[in-house]
Amino acid sequence: MLKENGVGLPPSPPARPVADLESIPAGARFMDNEIAAKISADIAAGLITCSTMMGQAIREDIALLFGRFHGKKAVLGGKFLRLNKEKGWLVPPPLHLQPKED
Repeated sequence: MLKENGVGLPPSPPARPVADLESIPAGARFMDNEIAAKISADIAAGLITCSTMMGQAIREDIALLFGRFHGKKAVLGGKFLRLNKEKGWLVPPPLHLQPKED
């Protein structure tokens, strides 16, 4: 469509070089649990944004649209939480136990 209307296309980026995982220093790699934590934070931020938009929308159709987005993102968050637990990427904090009183 852009070409048909005479709009010039931007140049495509150069092809990415093939990288060998072993050539990346260990300190420069992102660990799986770090990537999972970032994705989890992004999902949570998306849920908050959808909730905010639902509350601020003055049109019902827009509020319902963000409600659908919220539902899909909540399902994604649940699946990702299960994956984090299965892979051991989610480390629960230690339990706080009250000392026994004699």
